[in-house]
Amino acid sequence: MPSHGIEMHHAASGPEGGPPLVMVHGTLGDQRSFAAQMEPLAAAGFRVLALSLRHCWPDSWRDGGDFRIDTHVADVAAFIRALGRGPVALLGHSRGGHIAFRVAEHHPELLSAVILAEPGGERDPSLGGAPGSNAQASAFAAAAALIAAGDEEGGLRAVAEHTGGPGAWERRPEERKAINRANARTLLGQIHEARRPYTRAAAEGIRVPTLLLLGAQTRPAFTANVEALGAAIPGARTVVIPRATHGLMHENPADVNAAILAFLGEARKAAAE
Repeated sequence: MPSHGIEMHHAASGPEGGPPLVMVHGTLGDQRSFAAQMEPLAAAGFRVLALSLRHCWPDSWRDGGDFRIDTHVADVAAFIRALGRGPVALLGHSRGGHIAFRVAEHHPELLSAVILAEPGGERDPSLGGAPGSNAQASAFAAAAALIAAGDEEGGLRAVAEHTGGPGAWERRPEERKAINRANARTLLGQIHEARRPYTRAAAEGIRVPTLLLLGAQTRPAFTANVEALGAAIPGARTVVIPRATHGLMHENPADVNAAILAFLGEARKAAAE
């Protein structure tokens, strides 16, 4: 589907007339990152649309300087408008969670609900973050340097361990590794994405019904993000997913999908009252 001047690749499942649920992947991902969500959520009656952000598979990497958070936010907003279906539910995981947060911040009229699954990024001091903190950006820049130098596997391992801890790459199923390899060079663009930290003012300004998902065994940085945003976004709910780390969408899809469906069911009921 054309969106914001580009072809927005996506996978779709579920009835054409079902309420739309748009999903946005994280770093080194693409539309296939939601394979475990597509059919279960479609079976519940949703029209499920998993996006591939610009330059991500099945697109190819082109260094055009436009692999930026603001560009991807604009792309997602344009995709939703192009659907012509009115407000949609929007789910984002990791970097996609950051994108979904910004869509809710700047384009609330497009959303009926937002789900932030371990949203990535930094927090400013108003949300308990350290001044000028950029630990994730530094780690990803180091990984990108490995990829640029020809050590793709080393760069992917570095990203996996930053988000999932020691040995995370070796534990990752081969199908997830294949997705990461297909998108490895997007990390060269991501290091220039100009991601702004979350602020209390931005979080408190979110007026869309919000669910945050957190893996019970995840890294402290993601726990801190979810706890800070969950406390600041008015009316936000948080669900902890057992037996899961940052890869919760893959590691425990049954509980993730159940939490999503319960939340969206409640949001639709509240909107109808």
